[in-house]
Amino acid sequence: MKLPIISGINVVKILNKSGFSVTRQSGSHMILVKEGLEGKRTVVVPKHRELAKGTLLSIIS
Repeated sequence: MKLPIISGINVVKILNKSGFSVTRQSGSHMILVKEGLEGKRTVVVPKHRELAKGTLLSIIS
C-alpha cells in the first residue's frame, strides 16, 4: 500500500477523530495524548505541509 502525502494538520484532525486530544504545542510540533486501557499513548506530530513517509509511518505504528 502506498502512503498518501498528508500534512501534519490533517494527521492531527484524523487523530482527534480517533480519540486523541492535543495537550500542548511546542514550536512547530503538536503533542497529542490518548488515555486507554493499556495506558497513556503520546504522539508528537510536526505541523509541516508534507510529512515525510518515515514520520507518517512512525505516527501510525
